[in-house]
Amino acid sequence: MGDPRKLRNKFTRPKKLWEKDRISEEKKLKYDYGLKSMRELWVALAELKRYRREARRLLSLTEDERVEDSKKILSKLEKMGVLKKSSSIDDILGLDVKDVLERRLQTVVYRKGLATTAKQSRQLIAHGFINVGGVTVTVPSFMVTIDDETRINYAKPIELMRKEEKVVKETEGKPEEAAEETEEKPAPEAS
Repeated sequence: MGDPRKLRNKFTRPKKLWEKDRISEEKKLKYDYGLKSMRELWVALAELKRYRREARRLLSLTEDERVEDSKKILSKLEKMGVLKKSSSIDDILGLDVKDVLERRLQTVVYRKGLATTAKQSRQLIAHGFINVGGVTVTVPSFMVTIDDETRINYAKPIELMRKEEKVVKETEGKPEEAAEETEEKPAPEAS
């Protein structure tokens, strides 16, 4: 049967864990993209690092060796929506972690307006309210391709309201209900 496979982390922690500038920048990204923990950001950084490593490897090859492999990585990144169609290998080295974070399902749902906040989009995905091409996806870090982006919609009917709208509707409804109750009750008859 063999030994079970050894599970490895999909990310690496920063070498200087308590660097003030890096921490403040990561906190801002975590807030902007509605990430649950720094771990999710580090996973995106590790993915970006893999793309850059492959681009550097391709640049070290000769022109003939580079052609086939470069088409594969460029087409993959174009399909993911990270790069534009007329991009080159040098453009991969210019990518930022924001380019990878923008392709997460959580961010795409928020940008399309299916949720009012990034955290709400995460909650909708985790509770099974979002479909991608007819399949319910419950993973907020799911990487959305350009083709799948147009096929994102609600899996179940849901009504989303902001807190302010809900309070306004509740306060508007209460006086009307009270007025209806007083009109419907007949006056007690005197005997």
